[in-house]
Amino acid sequence: MKRAKFTILKSTCVPLPLANIDTDQIIPARFLSSINRDGFGKNLFRDWRYDKKGNIIQEFVLNRPEYTGSILVTGSNFGCGSSREHAVWAIADHGFRAVVSDSFADIFAGNALNNGLLPVVIPSEILGKLTTMIILKPETIITIDLERQMLSVEKEGISVPFPVNPFRKECLLQGLDNIDYLLGMKEEIMAFEKRNSP
Repeated sequence: MKRAKFTILKSTCVPLPLANIDTDQIIPARFLSSINRDGFGKNLFRDWRYDKKGNIIQEFVLNRPEYTGSILVTGSNFGCGSSREHAVWAIADHGFRAVVSDSFADIFAGNALNNGLLPVVIPSEILGKLTTMIILKPETIITIDLERQMLSVEKEGISVPFPVNPFRKECLLQGLDNIDYLLGMKEEIMAFEKRNSP
């Protein structure tokens, strides 16, 4: 499936400095009835955003007007728990293009990359500084350069590299999913089969 290319992302951020946020907190199980990827964003962190009567919980970060942007900055072991892909769909549907942490659950990270959401892993001490900075200065702009694999905050002199699987990186840069990537190599695949056929 074609999706927006991910090259350089410059954005303000939403800070959610909690460790071990699991996929049921990201998108509660009662909202998993659809297999369509659209529409999950409205229920992202549903039980934290709204009370049991459906009223907005004003102090929750996604309900606070000062925190906006397409980058979610969160705590350690983000996306743990069940392997539901809907968690990634909800984050992306809400408008986030990247999630920054010092660690992700492996399955969540894989699902994120498969769906065009970039999980950015940076050292814990840098994450702590970044989170504090965003909380105190919501207007802080973070730059995520996928080609260079660098996260930076120019005004604060922060610049830190992050790892990403080369294949997933190429898919993100080109805006391709796995199938489209393979289809783009159709001629090479056919030539390989021809060379190796009996």
